[in-house]
Amino acid sequence: MTQRRGDATQAGAVRVWDLVVRTLHWSLVVGFVAAYASGDDESRVHAVLGYVVLGIVAVRVVWGFVGTKYARFTDFVRGREETLRYARSLLARRPIHYVGHNPLGGWMIVALLVTLLATCWTGLEAEAVEGRGPLARAPGVVTIAAAHEDRARHGGRQRSGKDKFWGEAHEVLAHLALALVLVHIGGVLVGSALHRENLIKAMITGVKEP
Repeated sequence: MTQRRGDATQAGAVRVWDLVVRTLHWSLVVGFVAAYASGDDESRVHAVLGYVVLGIVAVRVVWGFVGTKYARFTDFVRGREETLRYARSLLARRPIHYVGHNPLGGWMIVALLVTLLATCWTGLEAEAVEGRGPLARAPGVVTIAAAHEDRARHGGRQRSGKDKFWGEAHEVLAHLALALVLVHIGGVLVGSALHRENLIKAMITGVKEP
């Protein structure tokens, strides 16, 4: 496969990541870590951080359709054959080079975005069952009211099945998101070594150096 060309800068370096992508990336890192760390917080801090993460992910999804060349999903979401071809080249330690995200990295981004969206949504649902948040006045209000009635009947000592479901789903998805983040970090380190590129620095400066 022919190496894809990017926007050349000084000394053969290539400008890849725009300011929006870099800002969203590092903001999401901080937001997710803070939200995960505050998961057991009884205050509103965790919920507010969840809204922040949801907003960042939403903007990144939109930017994936209208953003600059290497920010778009069409640039890095690849088909099955190309993804497998890249995986085989990686295992052979002769990885095919991509200026933007490689196919495995592209699918990891999709997985992270989907998982984070699902995590935020289940968090909103769990809040709604407690009568809080933007979904509290959604069409599911009858179910929410029933959940409150169920807790009242048990003197507040038991949680409704729906309350448990959304809370547990939110927790499982948060752990899954963390696992994906760790795999992503591992992939970045491996990719940096095999491609002989400093991918972390590139996400800071926006430039990939030869």
